Amino acid sequence: MQLLVLILKRVELMDELLKKLAESGVKGATILEGRGMAEALVNMEDLPMFGVLRRILADEEKETSEVMMFVLKDEQAVITRKVIKEVIGDLKEPNTGIMFSVPITYVEGLGE
Repeated sequence: MQLLVLILKRVELMDELLKKLAESGVKGATILEGRGMAEALVNMEDLPMFGVLRRILADEEKETSEVMMFVLKDEQAVITRKVIKEVIGDLKEPNTGIMFSVPITYVEGLGE
């Protein structure tokens, strides 16, 4: 089993991605709203940061992301990664997203 994580920066693709995943048989994922570290740093009052840098970061449009986490059997992970790439495109493109997986050695609560 694998934990597949997608940090999707192109949030406008979320609805299409969910639809395609469901059509391919992916039955569950946890979706969290994310924000980048730069945005978090801008909001810290006690951080010694140059004033100009703080203003530049504060004036930029707030970047959001969606974090999707899947617990999948190995063969499901392959299908899920394929669908994600079909919808999102090449993850090497800037501001697209990040995808990775880690092996799961123990899981409980999947209802199987």
